[in-house]
Amino acid sequence: MTEEGVHKAAELAARQSYGRFLSLITARTRDVPAAENALAEAFARALEAWPKSGIPYSPEAWLLTTARRVAGQDARRSATRANAAGSIEILYDEMEARSMSEFPDERLKLLFACAHPAIDPAARTPLMLQCVLGLTADAIGRAFLTPGPTMGQRLVRAKTRLRDAGIPFRTPDPSNMPDRLEDVLAAIYAAFGTGWDMIDGVETGAGLTQEALYLGRLVMNMLPDQPEPRGLKALMLYCEARRGAQRSSTCAYVALGDQDRNLWSAKLVIEAETHLSRATSAGLFGRFQTEAAIQSVHMQTAQGEPPNAPALVALYDLLVERRPSIGALVGRALAHASHHGSSVGLRLLGEIPAEHVATYQPFWAAKLHLLQQVGDVDVNECLKTALALITAVAARIYLSTKYGTSS
Repeated sequence: MTEEGVHKAAELAARQSYGRFLSLITARTRDVPAAENALAEAFARALEAWPKSGIPYSPEAWLLTTARRVAGQDARRSATRANAAGSIEILYDEMEARSMSEFPDERLKLLFACAHPAIDPAARTPLMLQCVLGLTADAIGRAFLTPGPTMGQRLVRAKTRLRDAGIPFRTPDPSNMPDRLEDVLAAIYAAFGTGWDMIDGVETGAGLTQEALYLGRLVMNMLPDQPEPRGLKALMLYCEARRGAQRSSTCAYVALGDQDRNLWSAKLVIEAETHLSRATSAGLFGRFQTEAAIQSVHMQTAQGEPPNAPALVALYDLLVERRPSIGALVGRALAHASHHGSSVGLRLLGEIPAEHVATYQPFWAAKLHLLQQVGDVDVNECLKTALALITAVAARIYLSTKYGTSS
């Protein structure tokens, strides 16, 4: 077996199952850093053993078994974790009879554990993204407009707190679930958005978006009377329905307004509308319900026609009033620009503190669009910033072509 083949197999297993492994081991050890160390050692042993013995039939099972053994050995060596060894031995016995399909339940437990009140609110969603979905500190930092090292330090503190506070890794009582639900849903959606942003002509991020969709469905089924999980499910389904239209036959980026509606998945749109209708029937405000409603407006727009601007203005105004965020503020500016004129949109963009949007690419893309609308021919600096913040090649080519020359 070639070294390249071994590395690819290990990388695939890490990408697909790292979060599941970590959730399962941590659920028993109550120690995220220890579980991370055990997994790191398992992957190191795989890179050493597989070139000689060949890639096992089930790389995931091999890695999990090895990580469990490392965790058990470490626990037995640690005088401060005397009780953990027994727990690990029980885990060995139980897992021999379990299938990989049961891992998502463990991930849900870890998701809700990370949302415990004892964890710093600013660290809860990032902690979930790393522990449950395997994102790096740098990737999480980009999603939260925070430098990677700063995010890494925040995550280390949160993991230590998770261990030292003795937070139980179990699905909380129904009475406690709603208090933690917002953070859990935010993590799932952040994972979905990260996977979506990773897609660049080929579906490199599709695995992460599918994980987010699956976890969203699990939470929705676990809390059928809560409207927000349905709102989140609807929001993700609306976006997923457009996947087939976001790239041309030559893999060029296609903006939402230019997409061929015939390429949208009617099945997913109908499912999304059903979930949104059930969610909004409760009559309770929710961030994800509102964002799903915004997507619904776009999805109901006829080919070649502008979306319902008054509806978008009303929805974005509500979202900014109840759940303000940089994304919501930028979206509101674009909605008002469509309804009241580009100069109004530029004014609203100008009201957002500059330090909050310095590295937020959608802000610069929106400003670029509105500057062109008002006839401002000097858009080079804005274009350079927007292009520098794009990671997807197809989107960079699209902006370069539409607004000027590439830099």
